[in-house]
Amino acid sequence: MSRAMQCQSCLPWGSWARCLAGSRGTRSMSVCAAAMPGPAGRCLLRKILRTSSISLPRGCVRSLQGDSQESSAQPGSSRHGQSQLRNVASSGAIKKHQKSLSAWFSHQPNEERQFGPSFSLDAVHVDPVIRESSLEEILKPSPDLTIQNQLQQPRRKVISLHNLFDVDACGRQVKNVVLYGTVGTGKSTLIKKMVVDWCHGRLPRFELVIPFSCEDLSHSHAHVSLRRLITKKYQHLRDVVPVLESSNLRVLFILNGLERLNLDFRLAGTELCCDPNEPVPPSAIVVNLLRKYLLPEASIIVTTRPSAVRRIPGKYVGRYAEICGFSDTNLQKLYFQMRLSQPGCSGEESQDRSSAEQENLVEMLSRNLERHNQITAACFLPSYCWLVCTTLHFLYFTRTVPPSQTLTGIYTSFLRLNFSGEVLDSTDPTHISMMKYVAKTVGKLAYEGVMSRKTCFSEEDLRQCFEVEMKTESELNLLEVFRSDVFRFFLSPCVQPGKEHTFVFTIPAMQEYLAALYVVLGEKKTLAQRVGKELSEVIGKVSEDVAVVVNIVSKVLPLRFLPVLFNLLKIFPRYFSRVSGKDRDTIAHTMAEELFKEEDYYNDDVLDQINSSILGVEGPMRHPDEAPDDEVFELFPIFMGGILSRRNRAILEQLGCSIKNLAAFEIAQAMKKTVIRKGRKGLPPSELMDYLFFLHEFQNERFAAEAVRSLRAVNLSSVKMTPLKCSVLASVMSTTCHEVEELNLTSCNLDSGSLKTLFPVLLRCKALHLQLNSLGSDACKEIRDLLLHDKCVVSSLRLANNPVGEQGARYLAEALAGNRSLTQLSLLHTALGDPGAEAIARHLAENQHLQELNLGYNSLTDTAALRVVEVAKRHETLDKVHLYFNDISEDGKRALDSLRMDRDGVRALVFLTAGTDVSDYWSHILNVVQRNLPFWDRERVWQHLALLLQDLESSRSQTANPWRKAKFLRVESEVKKMLGKLQDGSL
Repeated sequence: MSRAMQCQSCLPWGSWARCLAGSRGTRSMSVCAAAMPGPAGRCLLRKILRTSSISLPRGCVRSLQGDSQESSAQPGSSRHGQSQLRNVASSGAIKKHQKSLSAWFSHQPNEERQFGPSFSLDAVHVDPVIRESSLEEILKPSPDLTIQNQLQQPRRKVISLHNLFDVDACGRQVKNVVLYGTVGTGKSTLIKKMVVDWCHGRLPRFELVIPFSCEDLSHSHAHVSLRRLITKKYQHLRDVVPVLESSNLRVLFILNGLERLNLDFRLAGTELCCDPNEPVPPSAIVVNLLRKYLLPEASIIVTTRPSAVRRIPGKYVGRYAEICGFSDTNLQKLYFQMRLSQPGCSGEESQDRSSAEQENLVEMLSRNLERHNQITAACFLPSYCWLVCTTLHFLYFTRTVPPSQTLTGIYTSFLRLNFSGEVLDSTDPTHISMMKYVAKTVGKLAYEGVMSRKTCFSEEDLRQCFEVEMKTESELNLLEVFRSDVFRFFLSPCVQPGKEHTFVFTIPAMQEYLAALYVVLGEKKTLAQRVGKELSEVIGKVSEDVAVVVNIVSKVLPLRFLPVLFNLLKIFPRYFSRVSGKDRDTIAHTMAEELFKEEDYYNDDVLDQINSSILGVEGPMRHPDEAPDDEVFELFPIFMGGILSRRNRAILEQLGCSIKNLAAFEIAQAMKKTVIRKGRKGLPPSELMDYLFFLHEFQNERFAAEAVRSLRAVNLSSVKMTPLKCSVLASVMSTTCHEVEELNLTSCNLDSGSLKTLFPVLLRCKALHLQLNSLGSDACKEIRDLLLHDKCVVSSLRLANNPVGEQGARYLAEALAGNRSLTQLSLLHTALGDPGAEAIARHLAENQHLQELNLGYNSLTDTAALRVVEVAKRHETLDKVHLYFNDISEDGKRALDSLRMDRDGVRALVFLTAGTDVSDYWSHILNVVQRNLPFWDRERVWQHLALLLQDLESSRSQTANPWRKAKFLRVESEVKKMLGKLQDGSL
């Protein structure tokens, strides 16, 4: 073993690709076995009863005594031992222990309940691939990791979790197993599943399982015996522990996270101990258990990261096994199918709709995995499969967004699940946390990639970020541990043809998160800033000692200038702290500049970008020779804001990445003026959605209120408003109560649920644009409630091109009767028909504020049109009714043409003519047609335009005024031009 370790220490660094090498294989299947063994014999029950407080009837006692006398005459201590074993296994103590372990290990972390429904391990668990390994394979250098090399690697034997203690190739019984894997491969989850399986009788090989966390053991410095260690953690076993050594009980010790312990297997470092009652350091207990000097018949499974495998000498290990994650795409599909198809995944929607949406998600995700995209390489790690499912749940099934529900919060909690404040190397004196090291190194790589718009990195890029500043042995050792244990959690080989020897971030958004963390932590410093900080810290540390010396010397010697010099010296740290405060201005400036980059103005919003990165883009695949699109990093500033939120800073503090409250406050203050000033400018809809999402992620109500108060008009037209986006909009807008001049939600895929979510926002909007959505009768019911609300300020409502229908018209008519704010209502092309128009006409008389009503393109006949106009004539304020593109006859036209504004008080817009003159609204009518043509029936539009042209020609022939004839000819030319474009298909 020592020679192997020496060889490992002499290995060359090699290429960065070697640290990622790992084999891919097929699925490892777990086998469910029978239940626990049956009850034990009577002879040893007496012995257990003597050590416990259980009482039995006298008859049973006499029977036991008689049986004991008979059994004592029979030879065979082995039978006696087996009886004792069965007796202990069936005791109530172990059953209580199983119940307690099952309750504890079935408990899911907070992140499971926070970012989606909580699932039990039995409901959602897919065993990762486990491959048998050897110390030689662990110690030898790995080949460069490319897709081709992975396919050519020799296939190692796949072994299931329940078969780890089978005999080895030489027929020897395996007692000690080392199960290792890099960060994110699922070591802890696998151990939890193993314990739960034993509790439910699916691991009959062992009659007692005793799990220990090496993290807990590393924090205990007092001497303790093995017996006390077990009973202190598992009180139910206090009656079982005394017979552990003598009962031949099949015991399994689980030591999870061995990398947390510093073990010394030298006799000079850890003395031998075979007495379970002897107090020794916890590390000595672990060493002697592995030596088989303490409880030699007990089985032990150790989980650890690859860098710590060598801490156990090879002679004490019966089998090495590597967790290879979901190295088969079928395992990834199975996990997603199980996770996304759970009944509670989609919230409280109707079962049919939610089930269809879940199936569609699974299908799209499966197709993307089959394309062997980068997501397939990412989901090799089970932890990333969890991140994908959690992100999809956030994007698709989030109906409300409490403060804890943010995208930054998902990524921060994801890192806590995988790193949980671990130090990178427990043997290193600096004890730097793993996450802090990642932020300093991988964060630098990520930031430089964002600034240069690059997602693929060469080995030279990696050396520049990781190896250039390595100066000490400690730094090189930390880098080696990082490469072995953590590197491929963040970076993986690129799967694009021609880029096999480059690396990309395993999850694209992780690059932007780490870049944001790198900047917010203040790691982005110039050389002068780094030197000044170190000098300031040194001066600050020695200032107190120097003060004492100066005071003593100044009293003995008349050196009056010493205190003066010392006071000048103390000024430096204070001056440097003021200068370093400029870093906060730089961070704020970076955030604002990245948030409002004009070259990103017309991209999809960031939530759609994340969705596409997971589910892929439907359509033909890009040709390898085709120039790729420019890389977009719009999540980078949003993550910067999210990291500054109080909750995420608290989690990062647990991971060793401290961001002080004062720093967050100063950054927010420095950013406020720039962000609010730029946010006032007219932003494109997708960019405005990103801005609102940034305010949501920032989780600063005062900041959001000032930013939103400056937004008098909110234009989100053509943004696909998912339930999440509606919740974000409602959440951000709720930080203030000011009136919004205009809210444009045209063509945003809204439905009744969206309106219900946005209800508090809609109340405060004066002009509300809801055209081109799927708003049917259910949505009109919500709109009715909105318009009848006493705090409603909506004055202009546009519902054009929505399937309102007859029932929806009834709801809107009820709203008109009781509303006091609405002055303009557009129901253009809403499938009202005559019944819908009649319903509106019946309630129109009760309204006292409406000024303009648009009922165009609704298949109205003469009767309904004239009925509406008759009511409008008696209305106090209504002076304009749009009735063009309806089925109105010549008689109806003449009746409507006879209306006069000065006489009847209303003007009906039906045709492009007004008697023998051109209508004042001809351009308005043609503009409406041109804007809505993509959504209307072209054949019907052609017929109506032809009728309009005939009407123009007829009216022109009836006038002798040359000026009017010229106006008619101009309008006719516009109609003919539109008809020509319709025929060519260019309009």
